[in-house]
Amino acid sequence: MIARLVIQTTVWLVAMAALLFVPAGRIGWPGAWAFLIEMALMGFGLGFWLARHDPALLAERMSLPIQRGQKRWDKIFLAAVMALFILWLVVMALDAGRWRWSSMPLAAQALGALLILLTGHIGYLTFRENSYAAAVVKLQKERGQKTVSTGPYRYVRHPFYAGAVLYFLGTPLLLGSRLGLAMAPLLIAAVAFRAVMEERLLAAELDGYAAYAARTRWRLVPWVW
Repeated sequence: MIARLVIQTTVWLVAMAALLFVPAGRIGWPGAWAFLIEMALMGFGLGFWLARHDPALLAERMSLPIQRGQKRWDKIFLAAVMALFILWLVVMALDAGRWRWSSMPLAAQALGALLILLTGHIGYLTFRENSYAAAVVKLQKERGQKTVSTGPYRYVRHPFYAGAVLYFLGTPLLLGSRLGLAMAPLLIAAVAFRAVMEERLLAAELDGYAAYAARTRWRLVPWVW
């Protein structure tokens, strides 16, 4: 499993590097290097932690994005969001890397780096509490899935998606792309849509989830939504 983790994470990092540096037409882009370093730390750090503490969840996270038992709408959703994510990276590479239409002050880039690190920490807290945090929307009956209400789930019903909101804001800040920041609401809206759709499945099919959702008011951002 460790070998597979290393291979998949390395391929993922190389793919993101290509999506950034090829459109940018240069490798002398400090923001992109900082971004990739953070992605490597998060990918390998969380992966190795899961390999030691929750290999079953790691296996789920490394599975194909199209799976048996996955809802049909989620298969379509993941394909669409992946295309949007790729477009987002390319737009930021062209904007801040090649054409240099945009730039961010150092303080904004530092804030972006911090938001990405917070994303990784929220991911760790989520995985620590929820062994069923698969990458696809499905009910894991074979693993005895149950409702989780501890840790970050005490505050929001979808802490991993809450972390994604920070990621979508932090990445364009770190890369220095105002166009990327302008596109971030599209990705945030996509995450919000998936949260609502996933809740419908869980409320209908997972014991205790409807009661949990009634107790925990906020989906992504406390006191907001």
